[in-house]
Amino acid sequence: MTVAVTPNLARSNVVIVAGTDTSVGKTWAACALGQALRTAGRRVVAVKVVETGCGDAVGATEDGALLARATGQPAPLQALIRLREPLTPALAAEREGTSLDFDEILLRLEELASGADLLLVEGSGGLLAPLSWEWNLVDLAQALEARAVVVGSDRAGTVSHALLTLSALELGGIPVAAVILTPTGQPDGSTGSNAAAISRLSGQGNVVTVPTRAEPDGAAALLSELAFSLVQR
Repeated sequence: MTVAVTPNLARSNVVIVAGTDTSVGKTWAACALGQALRTAGRRVVAVKVVETGCGDAVGATEDGALLARATGQPAPLQALIRLREPLTPALAAEREGTSLDFDEILLRLEELASGADLLLVEGSGGLLAPLSWEWNLVDLAQALEARAVVVGSDRAGTVSHALLTLSALELGGIPVAAVILTPTGQPDGSTGSNAAAISRLSGQGNVVTVPTRAEPDGAAALLSELAFSLVQR
């Protein structure tokens, strides 16, 4: 697989990993990028801001735990905020009678970024899923002067979802480093053609189709060139 590398768009060393929807492979992609950079000796930290559907104890398969293992980071070893209800974060927090403090989260992410070559920040669900009733991942990206990697599934419907996500990022002034399309469990007639359609319609030159949902080492190899482009300064 050949991955085209776009010019460096960095304004900071923070990259948000934004989904076109929920369950499209954001964590898998972020783990692959993080492990590729770790293997190359880069200091990379990957975090999930809010994870919902969590039990009392941190599970080994939680997104936050998977990200930490992929990068080998000493901390955090879980999502910054863990909530019980498997709902969009704003609603899950409301049901727990808690609120998410934007400034507190922003400060924590800035601290993590200050000690890393790259900080990967994974969102929850789709790009505009409300992290609270007042803000979402776009607001965080703006405050962090971050770039974005958009992740979608290579299946019917992803072209529209990807274009809507890219439009929202453009409106928010967030540069997009790449779009990653992950393999779907049920390929359809659009599988394999969605990347070209997204590139043609959006003008985004770096749309990567990952042909198989490889294990961590294989996934890191598949996305290594893209990962390295994120830290070229």
